[in-house]
Amino acid sequence: MSLPGPGDGCTTASAESPAIPSRVSGVIPPAPDVADLARLVVRSLADHGCSAVGVTGVEPFHGARRGIEEAVASGRSGHLGFTFKRPYRSSDIRRSLPWAARLVVAARPYLPEAGGPGPAEPGTVRVARFAAVDGYAPLGVGLDAVAALLEQEGYRATVLVDDSRLVDRAAAVRAGVGWRGKSAMVLVPGAGPWVLLGSVATDAPLPITKPMRRTCGRCEACMPACPTGAIVAPGVVDARRCISALLQAPGWIPRPLRAAVGDRFYGCDDCLEACPPGSRLLEAAAPTKGRHDAGALLGLDDGTLRRRFAGFYVPGNDARWLRRNLLVALGNSGGAAAVGVLAGYGRNGDPVLRGHAAWALGRTGSDGARAVLGVMAATETDVHVRQEVALASTGSLE
Repeated sequence: MSLPGPGDGCTTASAESPAIPSRVSGVIPPAPDVADLARLVVRSLADHGCSAVGVTGVEPFHGARRGIEEAVASGRSGHLGFTFKRPYRSSDIRRSLPWAARLVVAARPYLPEAGGPGPAEPGTVRVARFAAVDGYAPLGVGLDAVAALLEQEGYRATVLVDDSRLVDRAAAVRAGVGWRGKSAMVLVPGAGPWVLLGSVATDAPLPITKPMRRTCGRCEACMPACPTGAIVAPGVVDARRCISALLQAPGWIPRPLRAAVGDRFYGCDDCLEACPPGSRLLEAAAPTKGRHDAGALLGLDDGTLRRRFAGFYVPGNDARWLRRNLLVALGNSGGAAAVGVLAGYGRNGDPVLRGHAAWALGRTGSDGARAVLGVMAATETDVHVRQEVALASTGSLE
């Protein structure tokens, strides 16, 4: 995938240094053959669509570990797992790969290829752009090629793509691939936040690149753009309010946040769309992907629904959480035409789905929905669902 303008190829690690510098302050210059190998690595990743490449050492990411531990201790991590489960491991790659000496970090844009969902349409739902296409697959191909190149030269190499063993954002910042934005996303010149990150751990003594000097400066466009106020401070996100995190978490979506979900089925792009460094790619993304018919999806059997969205992060790849998300989004977008589908879920055997269907029925505000809620009130036995029905019947949805 080619990128327009300054994003073409591989960006520099900083404004003053080449992508793979021939000399690093305080470090003995690498042997010519290793420097040549580094250039081949950069060229290979550029050929595979990466817009930025950097190399960093494998010293522990102490700041990232502290940030994770503080988020867990304060509750801000919500139900997030992944690198949050074992911060002592995810912040120190040598706990998993003790032989590693370097991390080759790459950023690959997924716009404009991923397109966009286009304008809202009644009864439809949208997914975030990163989930509209499998951007990790081509990134993985590029990193596999680099690993093969390093192994051909006699070095060890392990690809780390969407891997809980590494805090990839911290690695990208230290390698000079991008800078940490106030949205907590890594921002890359020419691509902004519209990138996926991956790394190759290796014992090859490749020259190390410097972190960027760039920052967001006074720009805070992402913070007020968040529909739930989840960016509570520059670079600090409260996952308990983040829509992307909520749609990946198990259990009930908090009632006060359901309306803010809007027509989102999975993910949220609002803070990314507001980010000026990403505006060029956003403007180039045609509104051709990422919008779905909610009723049709809710009519699929569990196996088909899971396979359709196998790349989504939902607990246990359980279709109930996909259905829960769809019910909330349909309640926000479907109107009276959605009552038939929602009424069917009001009789579902899963109380979580019945409860969210009741909320969605109340959200439509139609006479048909009120009739269905009346039947549910007379027959429902689950205490949580009864509460949802009562609130929906009286219009007390928040």
